Amino acid sequence: MNAASPSAEAVLGIDADALNKCVQCGLCLPHCPTFRVTGDESLSPRGRIQLMRQVQNEGAPITPEVERAFESCVQCRGCETACPSQVPYGELIEPTRQAMAKRSRARSFIFERALGVLGKPALLGLVARAALVFRRLGLVPRRFGVPADVAPEREVIPATGDDVYLFTGCIMDAWQRDVHAACARVLAAAGVGVTPTGSEAPCCGALHRHAGLGDSSHAFAERVIAALSKDDRPILVDSAGCGAAMKEYGDWLGTEEARAFSARVFDMQEWLADHLDALPKPAPLDIKLAVQDPCHLRHVQKAHLATREVLRPFVRELVELDDEGLCCGAGGIYSVLEPELAGAIRDRKCGSIERASADIVVSANPGCSMHLAAAGIAVRHPMQVIDEALRNQR
Repeated sequence: MNAASPSAEAVLGIDADALNKCVQCGLCLPHCPTFRVTGDESLSPRGRIQLMRQVQNEGAPITPEVERAFESCVQCRGCETACPSQVPYGELIEPTRQAMAKRSRARSFIFERALGVLGKPALLGLVARAALVFRRLGLVPRRFGVPADVAPEREVIPATGDDVYLFTGCIMDAWQRDVHAACARVLAAAGVGVTPTGSEAPCCGALHRHAGLGDSSHAFAERVIAALSKDDRPILVDSAGCGAAMKEYGDWLGTEEARAFSARVFDMQEWLADHLDALPKPAPLDIKLAVQDPCHLRHVQKAHLATREVLRPFVRELVELDDEGLCCGAGGIYSVLEPELAGAIRDRKCGSIERASADIVVSANPGCSMHLAAAGIAVRHPMQVIDEALRNQR
C-alpha cells in the first residue's frame, strides 16, 4: 500500500480482513438484483468490493460514479448466501453507506428528519392517515407503496399475557396493524399470552441503518433493548427486516447486553414452527400459495424455511418461485430512492410470480408486500393465512 494512501478504517470504516476475503470469483453475480437488471459490473457485489479496495488501498477518489455504485445497492445480501468464501458483504456495505452519508450533510439531514418520525408513534400515525388520504386522491406515487385500501380504523392489539413480546415497530404498526392482530390471534390459538411492544419500542432502526445513519440506528437499538430487557421472554417479530436488524444488535453495539438481547429475537414463523403442535388442525384453505422470501429473512436470518413449515398444513398447495429467492427490489426505502432500478427488479419478481400461477403470494416483510402490491400482486402475510384457516373452523 502507498504510505500516503488512507486506510480503509479512515475512509470507509471497513475492516481490512473482511474486505480481503473476496477473491473476485463472480459467483455472486447471478444473485445480485442490480447486476441482473443492468449487467453493469460496478453494480455487482464483486464490482462494488473492487471499488472499495481502490478507495482504500490506492487512495482512489470517490467520484459520483463510485458513490452511485455504493448508493444503488439494495443491501439484500443475497451475495452472502451465494459466496463460497463467506465474504461478509453486510459488514462492508453498511460502513461504506455510512461514509457516503457523512460526505453529504444535506442528504444526512434530510434522512435524519424524514426517518426521525418513525420513532414518534403519534406523529407517524398522523403521517400514515394523511398519506392514505393523499394516496386515495392520487397524489402519492404508487412506487411509495402506500396502500389505498387500508381501513381508517385500526385494530387494537390487546395484551393477553406475558409469555412473549410481539414487536409492533413503526411501518407495520402504521399501515399493517392487521398483520399484528392476525399474529396475536394465532398465538392465542396456541395458548400463548402476548404483550405488544407498542410505543415502548417504536422503531428498530433498520431503515436508518440502510440509509447510512449509523448513530441513529444505534440510538434506536439501545432504546429497544432498554424497553424490552425487563425480563428475558422471547421477542417475536413479524417483519423480516426488523427481525434481521434486532438479531444483529450484538454486532451493531458490540456489547454483551446487546448480544443477549439478540438471542431472544425470533421471526414469527421461526418461533411458531417449534410450537406448531399447539395449534388446532383446521381444514386447509382451498388455495394455491406461492412464497416470496424477504431477503432479510432468507439471507440474514436464514429462517425462511420455517415459513413453509408453518403454512403447509393450512393450505391446499404451496409452491416455490423459480428465481432462487432473488430480491423483489423493495429494500426499505430503496423503492422510493431508486424507482427505476426497483421497478426493473420487481418486474423480474412479478414474472416469477406469474409463472407460479398461484392464487396469492405470501411475504413476511412490509416493504416487500407493499412494493409488490403496488404492482397489482395479491400479497398477504403468512400469519394472515394461518389466522384465516383457524377462524374458518369456528
